[in-house]
Amino acid sequence: MKIRDLLAAESIELNGKVTGKKETLDAMVDLMAKSGKINDVEVYRKGVYAREEESTTGIGEGIAIPHCKSDSVSRPGLAAMVVPEGVDFDSLDGEKVNLIFLIAAPNTKENVHLDVLSKLSVLLMDEDFTANLRNAKTIDEFLHVIDAAEAEKDAEEEKKEEEKKAEAPASNGKLILAVTG
Repeated sequence: MKIRDLLAAESIELNGKVTGKKETLDAMVDLMAKSGKINDVEVYRKGVYAREEESTTGIGEGIAIPHCKSDSVSRPGLAAMVVPEGVDFDSLDGEKVNLIFLIAAPNTKENVHLDVLSKLSVLLMDEDFTANLRNAKTIDEFLHVIDAAEAEKDAEEEKKEEEKKAEAPASNGKLILAVTG
């Protein structure tokens, strides 16, 4: 599952003007609703609030990743917002947040939200990636940054797999069994 496949253009806001955490969560839920992946927006909104009450999703470095696993979600999705002025979000580092991704996941045993959270977190560890997202002038540019980063990660993974195969001893399909006694 690719991050880019979960993020619809209509679910991205590059110039968010929000003043607090609740307003930010509301704006993010409204963006997610535009994706058509939410069956009951108010149930989903309450789920996002409830998850945020457990512990903050403001992870630091100006980033927040609120998320909710809910029966009100028909299929996995992402919404994104850049808040140039930053917004107080009770982040772990106490800093304002200016890059927010909201994850929506169906309430299934697959725990798709953990897979999305993991992949997104790996990308967000790259400071150039986050800077490029924050500085994107258009939604197409924002999406291109994600496409390029995912393609680069895929190429790195493919290279690692090829290196593993090259290091593995050649096999002709036959096994040698030694019995000692």
